[in-house]
Amino acid sequence: MKNRTIRNYQIISCIFVIILGIVLHFTYNFFGKSSFVAWFSSINESTWEHLKLVFFPMLISLIIGYFYIGKNIKNFICSKTLGIIIAMGFIAIFFYTYSGILGKNIAILDILSFVIAVIIGEFLSYILIINNFKCNKKIAIIILIIIAVSFIIFTYFPPELGIFWNPKLIK
Repeated sequence: MKNRTIRNYQIISCIFVIILGIVLHFTYNFFGKSSFVAWFSSINESTWEHLKLVFFPMLISLIIGYFYIGKNIKNFICSKTLGIIIAMGFIAIFFYTYSGILGKNIAILDILSFVIAVIIGEFLSYILIINNFKCNKKIAIIILIIIAVSFIIFTYFPPELGIFWNPKLIK
């Protein structure tokens, strides 16, 4: 497969993920706080819920991309999985670093960190794909399933940890 095709797919994926992630920020309230929509949409302003906005759009992009170009790329699923994990990690690290330094969070920085995280995740996926990164596809799929199930479970039963706290409820 030509690197140009992969690159173009990754660029389209970036745009798709950014747009869908922004939309998912509002879908829970738009659909009347639907329990089903809560699985993949942000239900509050916690960091955990905002990680859904990168995970599920990137997962959808992975699935679509697999049928478009990924079947012909041995490391496609693993590369995209690592891209998702890095993007989510960037959001959490960036948020807690800057808000810890400033003592507050700033919406524009949160939005920019989301966009940057998606770009970093998609770029990393591209680099891994074109460099024939070796991995175990089954482990990558298991990791994706565990993350998806965790998002669903912890939406309804969040542990008493800061990443799950809704800052709008903390005074």
